[in-house]
Amino acid sequence: MSSLLEGKIAVVTGAGHGIGRAHALELAKHGATVVVNDLGSSVSGEGAGRDADQVVDIIAARGGKAIADYGDVGDEDQVEAMVARAFDEFGHLDIVVNNAGIVRDRAIWNMTAQDFDLVMRVHVRGTWLASRAVAKRWRALAKSDGGSVYGRIINTTSGAGLLGNFGQSNYSAAKAAIVGMTQTLSLELASIGVTVNAISPGGVTRLSSGVSGQEAVEPDERPEDEFDPKDPSLASPVVAWLASEQAAHVSGQVVRALGEELSLMQGWTKRATTSNGGKRWDATKLGTVMATDIFQTRTPGLRLGG
Repeated sequence: MSSLLEGKIAVVTGAGHGIGRAHALELAKHGATVVVNDLGSSVSGEGAGRDADQVVDIIAARGGKAIADYGDVGDEDQVEAMVARAFDEFGHLDIVVNNAGIVRDRAIWNMTAQDFDLVMRVHVRGTWLASRAVAKRWRALAKSDGGSVYGRIINTTSGAGLLGNFGQSNYSAAKAAIVGMTQTLSLELASIGVTVNAISPGGVTRLSSGVSGQEAVEPDERPEDEFDPKDPSLASPVVAWLASEQAAHVSGQVVRALGEELSLMQGWTKRATTSNGGKRWDATKLGTVMATDIFQTRTPGLRLGG
């Protein structure tokens, strides 16, 4: 067992299956004690169960330490209780991996407001609630103990949030919002030594199998020496590294781990800029400006339609 995260306490939400399960197993592999959170609901957010227990048992069988938490990340009181429990039982909490999510995929003309609200509740509200619960405690500790703490928040975005995906206007909006939240939290918590980053993982999981049509295989059910680009655990070593002391200089970043590739995403940056010299734009004359200076679909000097 690695000592990369020895002595660290971590919470991983949505860790009963798929990517969250892989994260929990990877953090435990490197010495962290893991609070395995999972409501045990269906992929669409219905019902509840004890799915977290199986992950706790796997970690224990491998010589690690873990406890189960069955809280709903969208419920303020349950999130506060989850974070408080980590501090109460272990004396500190160092790492929060916000991974919990559901899907309710439909084209926008078929999607209900409830489909939209529930997906936003789990992904965006859940990420925000867990981040706020631990941030309040870290800030109080920092004020009383030298001005800084060891703190890592790792949020989860996706290709849908970064690039869009048909039938997922709720999910893609939620995942894009999490990127904005990540960047803002990285600024707000920098002064107390906390880093906040986002991971964009890939792989076939319970959530994605409905779209891909492929059967989901849990990360612990795969041979360790097998490389499968659809393996949901491929991003987990990156999460473990971001949670470690080695990544203390990395914050406000989005890393995409897809198959064998790691990519640093730039987000919304200025690709092209033009100026009107301190004057108001004239909508009737913008066509040429947009075509030549912004979209660069025409050569300067050529008139539109000419």
